[in-house]
Amino acid sequence: MIWRFAHRWLGLVAGTLALVLSITGTLLALDPLNNAIQAAPTEPDMPVATLVQRVQATVPGAEEIRRQPSGAIVVYAFEDGQARALRVAPADGRVLGSYQPSLLPRWVKNLHRALLLDDPGRVAAAVVALAMLALSVSGLVLLLRRMGGWRRLAGPVRGTLAQRLHVLAGRVVLAVLALSAAAALYMSAATFGLVQLDAEAEPEVASSPNGQASLPAGQLPLLQALHVQDLRKLNVPAADDPQDIWSIVTVQGQGWVDRYSGQTLAWQDATTAQRVHDWALLLHTGDGAWAWAVVLGAMGASIPLFWVTGVLLWWQARRSRPAIEGNSPLAQADSLIFVASESGSTWGFAQALHTALAAAGHRVHTTALEHWHVPPAARHVYVLAATYGEGQAPAHAARALDVIAHQPVTSAQVAVLGFGDRQFPAFCAFAEALEQALLAQGWKPLLALERILQQSAQEFARWGQSLAQALGQPLSLAYQPRLPRTAALTLVSRQDFAGGAGEPAAILRFALPGRGLPRFVAGDLLGIVPPGDQPVPRYYSLASGTRDGFVEICVRRMPGGVCSNYLHGLQPGDSAQAFIRPNPGFALHGSRQPVLLIGAGTGVAPLAGFIRGNARRRPMHLYYGTRDPARDFYFGEELQAWQAEGRLADLHTTFSRTPDGGGYVQDSLRRDAARVRDLLARGAVVRVCGSRPMAQGVAQVLDEILDGLGLSVARLKQRERYAEDLF
Repeated sequence: MIWRFAHRWLGLVAGTLALVLSITGTLLALDPLNNAIQAAPTEPDMPVATLVQRVQATVPGAEEIRRQPSGAIVVYAFEDGQARALRVAPADGRVLGSYQPSLLPRWVKNLHRALLLDDPGRVAAAVVALAMLALSVSGLVLLLRRMGGWRRLAGPVRGTLAQRLHVLAGRVVLAVLALSAAAALYMSAATFGLVQLDAEAEPEVASSPNGQASLPAGQLPLLQALHVQDLRKLNVPAADDPQDIWSIVTVQGQGWVDRYSGQTLAWQDATTAQRVHDWALLLHTGDGAWAWAVVLGAMGASIPLFWVTGVLLWWQARRSRPAIEGNSPLAQADSLIFVASESGSTWGFAQALHTALAAAGHRVHTTALEHWHVPPAARHVYVLAATYGEGQAPAHAARALDVIAHQPVTSAQVAVLGFGDRQFPAFCAFAEALEQALLAQGWKPLLALERILQQSAQEFARWGQSLAQALGQPLSLAYQPRLPRTAALTLVSRQDFAGGAGEPAAILRFALPGRGLPRFVAGDLLGIVPPGDQPVPRYYSLASGTRDGFVEICVRRMPGGVCSNYLHGLQPGDSAQAFIRPNPGFALHGSRQPVLLIGAGTGVAPLAGFIRGNARRRPMHLYYGTRDPARDFYFGEELQAWQAEGRLADLHTTFSRTPDGGGYVQDSLRRDAARVRDLLARGAVVRVCGSRPMAQGVAQVLDEILDGLGLSVARLKQRERYAEDLF
């Protein structure tokens, strides 16, 4: 919990100043690139003495020579009583022009380093750097938790657009941001004297004339031994001061040389602190490494994206966690609802349950799971728990199991309701752990654990019916999700099928609206909002993508199904309100690995979409089960045509209600065990779509086939090679 708390509030509080520093940092990152373009090349291993000789030949009165991190040579000299700064070509000493840093970079640098406020601004900038480092570390911890560890860090990102942008950007730049922030902190510490860069004071040394003439630079051993590529600064002895000396600063250290004898009077090695400071300067500014500067610039430009998406996620979480109305005091409540939610969405279900129980005459108290306490008056306890990452508890409930273990058991009955996404290997794992812990501790169950897939309002309502039976009283759970903006889809064609078991089906094709729908791919979900006072969307897997130019779904009419009956009543020209819900865990990503597609009934729809979009002829193998080819062979003609085109490598069909139809789709897999085993051994990815019993049968058969290969369905899921879309 502490990581999420720190990440959230540091981002919100330090966000404004971080925006200023990120924008100015991005502008400053252009400077090393510009300097590198303008810098004249230097000969490898050129002695400093050679450079000095060339400069003195072309710039009389040169007093100081500096090498910029970009490699540019700048000479400071007096000419006719006027101070001059000149850019010089190291190859021949030729003057390239005057050196004058741009006023804009200087102003931007002052804003970046000190917010134009001198020392107080430097302190503020250092505090922001510390906050950015803490944000980076906490962000990395949260990212690893979300993705399920280091091995899954590069896997597909699920969630809303804001969540995906926040995670994707973080996955790319978090390490760079942490390095840059740590470097800035070290440089700030050096600025305020908290880090001592120099080990000792400069020595008291001077040249001894003794009637000798000054030696030329070419005869000074130290200048001959040092290379220009290591040079920082060199001071030439003043002509009017016979005791003045040569002084040179390099990467290795600082030296002082007698102008007459050429003897090195003193030498100080660069300290470890100075070397670390050099690296910090490079890591934070990119000076001397233009490619790294480009990376830093891209990182700085990402900070506004981080801040905007972070604020949006915070706001969404606040909105999704309602203020519970009519919350009874804990000591007086007979019904307790404990909530564990990562994004806040589970609180909406808690509110619906709270309202329904209160309407039925119960005194209800709702709170977060980490506040677990069951007074003697409570008769029923409900735990609504979402699972996060690879089976973990939501951040705020990370210690909930420990809290529960140290509380006494009462006579209250407990029901656990899990929320999760089946695309994650550990579907509702935290809810399962909660139920097991509660039962092991001695709590009496009211209902067995139920799992809600992808925040399904329909599944929640069915659980409410089971709860009503257990309580022995009417109870209606009316969860009303917040609907996204919808678009009007116009039906252009429909293909009707008799279907099986008296349930007709239809393939509905809608025109792609000009606006209102984001880009989508086959396997994403189309949310249909039926008309009514309290419409609850129903989700259908898409058999098309944006590139196809239409929106297509396959719908079976369910007895009493509000949405399916509404869709079956549509005729060409009619319209329906709909929105897109991404389903990235089920989507097929670009690859040449073979694909094993397994579907039954209307579950073939997204698989047909994959095949339709297979323009690159990726090897796709479809195992498809229906009841009767004359009644429910959905996409039958299209599948055969796609196979002829090479979009589908092979098609295996079974028909469970016809003689010699081959049974069920899992029977077809078992008969083709050798072929299936070979595909999976060669790295094939698997997509399964259909009913839950079908999926369970398929998983069982595949585990049998994979026995001996060191693989299983669970392991394929962990490696993101196996995904299901079930109904």
